[in-house]
Amino acid sequence: MNKIKTTDLFNKSGVDYIDNFVFSKEYPWELLPLIKELCAKLIEEGIPGFTYLEKDVLVGKDVKIAKTATIIGPCILGNNVEVRPGAYIRGNVIVGDESVVGNSSELKNALLMRHAQVPHYNYVGDSVLGNYAHMGAGSILSNLKSDNKAVVIHSNPEMNTGLRKVGSFLADHADIGCGSVLNPGCVIGQNTQVYPLSMLRGVYESDSIVKTPTNVVKKESR
Repeated sequence: MNKIKTTDLFNKSGVDYIDNFVFSKEYPWELLPLIKELCAKLIEEGIPGFTYLEKDVLVGKDVKIAKTATIIGPCILGNNVEVRPGAYIRGNVIVGDESVVGNSSELKNALLMRHAQVPHYNYVGDSVLGNYAHMGAGSILSNLKSDNKAVVIHSNPEMNTGLRKVGSFLADHADIGCGSVLNPGCVIGQNTQVYPLSMLRGVYESDSIVKTPTNVVKKESR
């Protein structure tokens, strides 16, 4: 059985409104239809120490937003988040503390936990990124199958999400190499590294190095 439950992929972020949400569901794709609802709730109620950048954009302390970035709410940006030039956030996005949304990166219906980085030319749609998850330049989380059918998680056993749009789930400290494409429903385990220019589908276990889809090695214990 692949380890694909929420508790297998993520540790606590230390941010209550993120942790309470993330660990409310057994599987991470169950969170995707609820991100919009959580954004609306937080924006309506407010978060202590946060301010309204716009009516439906709530930001924490010491947030840096480039003048050429575009932010369409609802959106929550945590403390010390950096949004770089040309970034495009287009609704239902929560970015955890100390995270980076980089130049020309696009996010929609996504949750980033603490210290997550999508720093250069990335697409993140209908996805959840764990603490310290990192995407190399030009890496993409594809979220829609060409046949428009519901996305299936290719685990053991396979699990039908019932959702037409599902991106990827990058566990804590997952690292995606530059120029990689992760097909809908991909799951990358904790501390797993993916080589550049990879094209992946399915579930990749924690503490691994993914050289190719069929060449996956476990990291050596130190």
